[in-house]
Amino acid sequence: MTDRADEITAFLAQTDWATATQHPLQQDASNRRYIRLVQDSSRSILMDAPASAGEDVRPYVDITTRLRDAGLSAPEIYAQDVAKGLLLLEDLGDDLFADTLAHIPDMEIELYTAAVDVLIALHHQTPAPGLSPYDAATMGPLAALAAVWYAPNEALETEIAQSVSTLADDILPTQMGMIQRDYHAQNLLWLPERNGLSRVGLLDYQDAMLGPLAYDLVSLTLDARRNVTPAIHTAMIAHFAAGTGQTVDAVTRHAALCGAQRNLRIIGVFARLWLRDGKPNYLSLLPRAWDHLQTCLSHPDLAPLAKLCAALPAPSTDYLAQIKARR
Repeated sequence: MTDRADEITAFLAQTDWATATQHPLQQDASNRRYIRLVQDSSRSILMDAPASAGEDVRPYVDITTRLRDAGLSAPEIYAQDVAKGLLLLEDLGDDLFADTLAHIPDMEIELYTAAVDVLIALHHQTPAPGLSPYDAATMGPLAALAAVWYAPNEALETEIAQSVSTLADDILPTQMGMIQRDYHAQNLLWLPERNGLSRVGLLDYQDAMLGPLAYDLVSLTLDARRNVTPAIHTAMIAHFAAGTGQTVDAVTRHAALCGAQRNLRIIGVFARLWLRDGKPNYLSLLPRAWDHLQTCLSHPDLAPLAKLCAALPAPSTDYLAQIKARR
């Protein structure tokens, strides 16, 4: 038995789940592991996030508390050992939005509207202090990851960072909210037995920051992992605008910049996940992220950024093969 297994056994021995059957769940892009614990008819989730692998559960605990205090369905934390990176969590089930919609596509409007209602609620709340800002100074360098990992070009890296930062200063609203940053159909669970906002179960939000809520809006509707129709994207922009007292034109501008910045970052990160971390599956998602980027860059206010991004190669079959060969 490994030292880590010993630590997990000792942690669970202090709970009611010491004798539970363990079922490992699919791992995400991080170094965290999730294990479903089953005991009789009850279930819970063990998060295994060791500091030795670069993980830190303190942000997860902090953001979970904030979300639950806001009346949202983040998992309850039953037990924790922060130093060892172990959390025992409420099991919110398996009904991810993506899986639910694969079986019942007619629910798309209902589910996406419910998810946007969560963002509207966060817009109307004053975020608790202490969140790091996702502002112009942060957004620029993150967007430039596309010119670091996907198509390395130091001059272009600097230009993209400067352009996005300038546009963010010019376009984005002064009012910010808590953005979860990976708010999409594979991180949201449908909980129809609950009411109102609590029907949307939340996952993978430990990197939350204080930023423009249009960022989470485009995380949802310009999803790198599943196709969302332009009609849904447009409808959710209108719903968010109405719920937050903004004009559709203003939210469309915010969404275009946030979507361009996010997809430039994603393109860089997905390339990095292969080149640095040896995770090839994300390369297949690059064409969809690229299409989202082009959609956002078509907004006339983003013309300066669009001109710069024209220097980035499209993720053709040949270029994806070149990326694979670089490792």
